[in-house]
Amino acid sequence: MNRRKKIKQLLEAHAKKANAKLAPKNKPKYISKADRAKLAADAENEPTVSAEG
Repeated sequence: MNRRKKIKQLLEAHAKKANAKLAPKNKPKYISKADRAKLAADAENEPTVSAEG
């Protein structure tokens, strides 16, 4: 590889990483197993209020 190609390759890689950081993130936030268990327990313990009469 000649020097120009190496420099161009580096600049393209840096630009690609910068664009990836700016891209919107569609991935949901990670919730640990312990937190999921706690949320499930809280949901179980809450009394459900019905809208009857």
